[in-house]
Amino acid sequence: MVAKKSKSKEPEKKIFTDSNFEVKRIYQKSSKKKSVEDSGKYPYTRGIHPGMYRSRFWTMRQYSGFGDAKLTNERFKFMLDKGQTGLSMAFDLPTQIGYDSDSPQAEGEVGKVGVSITSIKDMMTAFDGIPLGKVSSSMTINSSASTLLAYYIAVGESQGFKSHELRGTTQNDILKEYIARNTYIYPPEPSMRLIGDMIEYCAEKVPSWYPVSISGYHMREAGCTATQEVAFTLANAIAYIQTCLDKGLKIDEFAPRLSFFFCCTIEFFEEVAKFRVARKVYAKILKDMFHAKNPRSIQLKFHTQTSGESLTAQQPDNNIIRVAIQTMAAVMGGTQSLHTNSRDEALALPTQESAKIALRTQQIVANESGITKTADPMGGSHYLEELCDQIEADVWKYLKKIQKMGGSVKAIEQGFFQSEIRQNAYRLKKEADSGERIIVGVNKYEEDEVQPDLLRVDGRIEIQQNKAIKKLRSSRNGKKLENALSAMKSAADTEENLMPYIITAAKAFATTGEISNTFREVFGEYRPKEVF
Repeated sequence: MVAKKSKSKEPEKKIFTDSNFEVKRIYQKSSKKKSVEDSGKYPYTRGIHPGMYRSRFWTMRQYSGFGDAKLTNERFKFMLDKGQTGLSMAFDLPTQIGYDSDSPQAEGEVGKVGVSITSIKDMMTAFDGIPLGKVSSSMTINSSASTLLAYYIAVGESQGFKSHELRGTTQNDILKEYIARNTYIYPPEPSMRLIGDMIEYCAEKVPSWYPVSISGYHMREAGCTATQEVAFTLANAIAYIQTCLDKGLKIDEFAPRLSFFFCCTIEFFEEVAKFRVARKVYAKILKDMFHAKNPRSIQLKFHTQTSGESLTAQQPDNNIIRVAIQTMAAVMGGTQSLHTNSRDEALALPTQESAKIALRTQQIVANESGITKTADPMGGSHYLEELCDQIEADVWKYLKKIQKMGGSVKAIEQGFFQSEIRQNAYRLKKEADSGERIIVGVNKYEEDEVQPDLLRVDGRIEIQQNKAIKKLRSSRNGKKLENALSAMKSAADTEENLMPYIITAAKAFATTGEISNTFREVFGEYRPKEVF
């Protein structure tokens, strides 16, 4: 008998991470000799604290805010009662882009994607019964961040807390707005001036506040890779740091209070690697480029939010599992605070029950999983360490390229970031449409759907807000307000720090729209160029 020839094996299909790194079948110990790194020590790859979560968990900071200030206050208190350890405030679109609730531009949007805050009175209601000197608050606000921080400081004072007792964060990252999110008001130069003023003011008057949270999250949600998220975020950080240095500040005066905000998708190992690389590269930038001496200046401290873009309207309960996996990746990556998305957020703002499940996800990971018992549980994984090397190499390539272009602002004006993000977003969409990228419940394992109960924001909120703002305008001291806004406008034409003027205007019951419109008169409004 003649032996049958065996069929030749088909070449093994190549597999890639979300950032398009090829994944090997198996990983062996790297031949590269690496120095032994420790948690709590430069370059902080393994975490910024020696024990990380062994003695204290991350801050569990659920993103909340909808309707009016009273509804938001009730949600804050509910989440604190369920064990949340920090507050995170979501604002509606009119507040984000500096319009009052009765402005024509605000029609139909009041209270819809966050809470409507039109004056210091709304901020007082939102935090009624919540002592601001004893809780840490984060505010997802950018172009009007100086106004909302002014309200917060004034409310803290009305509760008996001095500004140095306040703890929290304003997102206040305008560069990523021009790149990915688009809730900008003013052109880049005056916007950067406002951010510099806030950083300078907080360094002196509100030293426990993080005046900026430099955000990769929104760029990642728009479609960029893990590598691009780190590179673009750190490039923006360099621009903010340079703005502060140009104001005459010393690096160690403000750098300890810079913070970051990253997305965590479901590509588990790549996300853990991304966080480790971000810490390492940032530490080297602060030490080698800016010559920071204070160890706290070179530590990258970051908040994480699980990926809203990864949530599906189909089979929304599946999102609970997605968020749990992303939560573990964020914790294994060493986050300082965390928001876990709710199962129904692809359809609406989360219901109270959904928000509680999202918080419980963090609490179960913290208390039951065991992954908090050691500082860097994934360190030493051959696969993870190689991913770290690949991401780091690509991050440095991007940073050098952006530097050659003249920095972040120039790169944004040339459409570089936007183009890179769009190209990758297109690739991911094609993979999902073709079925190459499986999304459970969307392009595989589909089912007939039953619509879950959703949170509906009552349309009467807008009517109530408009009545309240009319009442405010008729009851305040008009001369005091006029003087405050006039002084603020005059200061905007100088190089003075604007924060004291904005706080004075806030205390005179100036509205969000009035403050923003005053600056619009001086700074103008930003209109982006079309980039193809």
